Amino acid sequence: MAHVIAIAGKGGVGKTTLCGMLIQSMGEMGKRPILAVDADANSNLNEVLGVEVEMTLGDVREEIAADEGRKTSEKKIPAGMSKADYAEIMFQRCLVEEDDYDLLVMGRTQGKGCYCYVNGLLQSQLQRLLPNYGYMVVDNEAGMEHISRGILPKVDTVILVSDCSRRGVQAAGRIAELVRECNMNPKTIGLIVNRAPKGELNDGTREEIEKQNLTLLGVVPHDDLVYQYDCEGRPTVSLPADSPVKQALKQIIDHIEI
Repeated sequence: MAHVIAIAGKGGVGKTTLCGMLIQSMGEMGKRPILAVDADANSNLNEVLGVEVEMTLGDVREEIAADEGRKTSEKKIPAGMSKADYAEIMFQRCLVEEDDYDLLVMGRTQGKGCYCYVNGLLQSQLQRLLPNYGYMVVDNEAGMEHISRGILPKVDTVILVSDCSRRGVQAAGRIAELVRECNMNPKTIGLIVNRAPKGELNDGTREEIEKQNLTLLGVVPHDDLVYQYDCEGRPTVSLPADSPVKQALKQIIDHIEI
């Protein structure tokens, strides 16, 4: 059974960027095959990884729903094929296959309404795919829904991401508490502080980490090149090998023994 790694944290702390670079580093270190999962309705993990996504689970749901209102001559589901069989075929198209990892994107429904249906699709697909991989890395939404609703089949490692702000660390602390309340029982749960000036934490940040009773897994330094790549639309994973961000992440991976 795959080792499941869940990435979570407050919005805007660089969670998805670190998730993509973590996936790349794991692949380079031989920790594969990997199923990378973008479980955020506002999906952009593929942009960090530099891959094109043809279809998401949300797109499949919308396509099937739209087909119900079409005339028989205009329907896309072939005559005689059930919606369930058609959905399974389309779900295969949602899986982007790369050398070191495959990517599955949850996506979203259109317009108003909740994401319950798409969350259910994600849950069923993860349960189906999990046995085929050695690792699964899940980029969760900027919140706690996937944890509180038990969408992930299991979790072995929870990596909480924060910037150097107290609010970011406090959000990580709340997620850690929810993980404990939901009896998820990961083998490892800890915090990565991202975008630290010169790779160092000030006393206030360290004080808040201790207050929240969080285990510090490592610190990733601020790097202007990450910001530059993002502005230019370049995949963050294409940063040079000597990037301080990449070097810091490799050390963290070794430390937590994924």
